[in-house]
Amino acid sequence: MLTNRPPIHPGEILLEEFMKPNNLTSVELSEKIGISCEYVEAIINNQQVIDISVALYLSELFGTSPELWLNGQMQWDIWHFLHGKKAEKLKMIQPIVKFPNSESRITGL
Repeated sequence: MLTNRPPIHPGEILLEEFMKPNNLTSVELSEKIGISCEYVEAIINNQQVIDISVALYLSELFGTSPELWLNGQMQWDIWHFLHGKKAEKLKMIQPIVKFPNSESRITGL
């Protein structure tokens, strides 16, 4: 995981790599996968997460794996957590199991 800049939000990937090349509007995509146009717009504007159901719908529509969408969302979420206000709490947690040759299992701490 990159530590100096956030990963690309899966909504941006959806827009740039799947919607634009297939000439799909938000309305058309929402109709094809059965979610609201507002939800699609929120995803592509990085304001909403891609959850399991949406990942499955997108994978079916575009012939991808659901993991493509979920892994992208997970990387986005982890990076923002590690670079947000709650990251300090991780430093206060004392592990009950130590992994050999590591101070933290989480990169960047």
